[in-house]
Amino acid sequence: MAMNVLVVEDDVNIAELLRLYLEKEGFEVTIAHDGGKAVTEFDRVAPDMVLLDIMLPVMDGYGVLREIRARGNTPVIMLTAKSETFDKISGLERGADDYIVKPFDVKEVVARIHAVMRRASSDEKPDAKRRLTFDKLIIDMDSFVLTVDGKEMDVPPKEMELLYHLALSPNRVYTRNQLLDEVWGFDYFGDSRTVDVHIKRLREKLEGVSDKWSLKTVWGVGYKFELKQP
Repeated sequence: MAMNVLVVEDDVNIAELLRLYLEKEGFEVTIAHDGGKAVTEFDRVAPDMVLLDIMLPVMDGYGVLREIRARGNTPVIMLTAKSETFDKISGLERGADDYIVKPFDVKEVVARIHAVMRRASSDEKPDAKRRLTFDKLIIDMDSFVLTVDGKEMDVPPKEMELLYHLALSPNRVYTRNQLLDEVWGFDYFGDSRTVDVHIKRLREKLEGVSDKWSLKTVWGVGYKFELKQP
């Protein structure tokens, strides 16, 4: 069964160009030209992937992304003319899976879709635990709930996935590029600040909760989930 991609783009020419290439790749394509229609179409077709512009009439892309994330973890790639780091990080912090700046090569967009979909659809290792429990910390990837000191936390999907990935291999040091590749699932052109921002936000939620584990910076290398020996 063909996967459905919802393309949310107010530029008719760009939307139709994306439709042409994606249908050639075997995808089913649904088009929405404004944010309000995007949410309606999302609920109607339940797409497998969303290509989402930021500058939209009715509701901007960030608003649409918020509505999508309230409904689940459907992969979202942001498409926008904004190239500033702030806009890029803002989209990723709100739960986007990738970010492509206009003007773009449609072949690159197709490649990014395949990369994100492979990561989203790939099964975990058979021996991988989906629920990790530490002192005052529960990371439950089946229910996508993070419990800290007995309280459920509101955590964006990428922060949750990053913490889970680190905690799945306690005391292993990951470089920023490894985390970009293994958590985001695509080559992010060396922009390691994405990882730094997500680590910072996780630390704001986890700092001081327990003296038995911590998110540690390994200077000049990367990060690790340090589990302290009893």
